[in-house]
Amino acid sequence: MPITAQQLLQILPNAGPVAGVFVPVLSTAMVRYQIIGSKRITAFIAQIGHESGQLTRLVENLNYSAEALQRTWPSRFSAELAADVARKPEQIANIAYGSRMGNTAPGDGWKYRGRGLIHITGKNNYRACGEALGLDLIAQPELLEKPQHACMSAAWFWASRGLSTLADAGSFSKITSRINGGHNGAADRQALYARALKVLA
Repeated sequence: MPITAQQLLQILPNAGPVAGVFVPVLSTAMVRYQIIGSKRITAFIAQIGHESGQLTRLVENLNYSAEALQRTWPSRFSAELAADVARKPEQIANIAYGSRMGNTAPGDGWKYRGRGLIHITGKNNYRACGEALGLDLIAQPELLEKPQHACMSAAWFWASRGLSTLADAGSFSKITSRINGGHNGAADRQALYARALKVLA
């Protein structure tokens, strides 16, 4: 088994009782996608830990303030629009993700918002992930909210983006930018990585 419940809790203490639910399905996903060996496992656990709020959130939280909207998506939210839709997650998703990533129909931004331990976002990514996992994620995107599919989709994403190669090279910040498109949450990711290295050394 790549990681025990005790080790997972030492790295992600906020996971609490759900750690026991995730360990077997995480282990299955990590073995399937060759996330094995301490370098890969520590980087993977740190990144999924940050992305999922330490395994407590399997759906993207889009409850943004006006300021956060402009900071996160400056090209999509003018000051006026941000003030108008602040704290309205469904409207935010449809503006932030609409007409890109394969989202073409009204409401696709919300329907295909980020889900899983590494947020699969956008209809194109849901389709590719679903094909890889043998799931109809276009019809049932909420399947990624189930622990086994949340884990498997994260491991698939990791493998499909070549992140094990970066982990082997110790390029943790490059992994962050491939997952995030930038360096959001870099300090938290680094803190989790340092803890994971200590626990799994």
